[in-house]
Amino acid sequence: MNYLLHLDTSVDTGLVAVTCDGAVLAMTMNVETRNHAATINNMIADVLAEINISLNDLGGIVVCAGPGSYTGLRIGMATAKGLCYALDKPLLLDDRLTLLANKAQKEHGNEFTHYISLLIARDKEYFISIYNNDMVCTLAPQHIMQEQLDELIDKNVATYIVTDALQEVIDDLKHNNLVTDSDIKTDIISWAHYSYQKYIGHNFVNLSAAEPFYLKQVYTHK
Repeated sequence: MNYLLHLDTSVDTGLVAVTCDGAVLAMTMNVETRNHAATINNMIADVLAEINISLNDLGGIVVCAGPGSYTGLRIGMATAKGLCYALDKPLLLDDRLTLLANKAQKEHGNEFTHYISLLIARDKEYFISIYNNDMVCTLAPQHIMQEQLDELIDKNVATYIVTDALQEVIDDLKHNNLVTDSDIKTDIISWAHYSYQKYIGHNFVNLSAAEPFYLKQVYTHK
């Protein structure tokens, strides 16, 4: 039995789950937004206790490494790496853009030619990635400005887009065959299956080199 601990602190509400061979066994979400540092260890203890296993029973740690909140990503990554070092367990990194597109593709398959994840980074700035209906990435996850959307999105093919962009931004694309989905929450069921396939394929990352999936430069202010 391959138990995996999943950590997602990339958004306001954190998620911790334990899965086994691609199935979700226990999950919890914090109700205090942007309070990951104070809650994550208790959340981990709670999901492990729910199914009566210990940290040593885990086969690996999976973390959603971004993009998202800078502070949140650092907390999730530091927790995951600390556990991996202490327990001598492998680390798997996933990104929200791929996870969102993967969920949509599993639901709709060949119904659409392209699957796009488009998340707001800040005003008129976005994180984007594009995949075909075999989940082959045709545009690597990246940070773009709003005016680049027109040149990156093919308006002539059936496209499914998961996004939190304003409807007026989507309307401005003047796409003839576009379906939008505003549900940008991490879906633990599809994530569990996705990460399990990576786990059995030994698609692990180097602990010392692993870092959050920021995609953009951090802005500092004087």
